Amino acid sequence: MTDRFFPRDEFFMRLAMREADRAVEHDDVPVGAIVVHDGEVIGTGHNERELRQDPTAHAEAIALREAAARLGSWRVLDAVLYVTLEPCAMCAGAIVLSRVPRVVFGTWDPKAGAAGSVLDVLAEPRLNHRPEVAGGLLADECAAQLRAFFARRR
Repeated sequence: MTDRFFPRDEFFMRLAMREADRAVEHDDVPVGAIVVHDGEVIGTGHNERELRQDPTAHAEAIALREAAARLGSWRVLDAVLYVTLEPCAMCAGAIVLSRVPRVVFGTWDPKAGAAGSVLDVLAEPRLNHRPEVAGGLLADECAAQLRAFFARRR
C-alpha cells in the first residue's frame, strides 16, 4: 500500500466520482470506477446492485468487464483501476484475477474493505498477482458522496 499518486490520478478519480453520482439515479450506493489504459478510459462502472438485483453488480466488476471486452482479453494489463471506495473482497479478487497492475481508491471501507481495512487481498503474498495499491486519493470527497447518500435515506 502506498499513498503515492501521480499527476493525472486526481483527474481520473474525479471521473470515477462522476460515475458514482450515476448510481444514485437508481438508488444504488454511490461507488464509481473507471479503468484507464494508455491514458484512455476503457471501462466505466457504478454500483447497479439495486438496478439489476444482482449482488455482483459492483462498480469495479462492471468497469473490469467493459475494459476486458474493449481489450479483447480477460487480462487487463497496463491499466489502472480508479474506484471511489476501497474494494471489497469480491472486487479485490476480480482485480487479482484480471491482473490489473495498479489500483487507486478514494476512501477507506472499515466494514468491508479488502485492500487493508478488514482484509488485504490485494497484498496477499500467496496469490499469483499483487497490484500496486494507492489509497486515500480525494478520500474526504469520496466519503462525502457516501455520507450524503446515506443521510438522505435516513
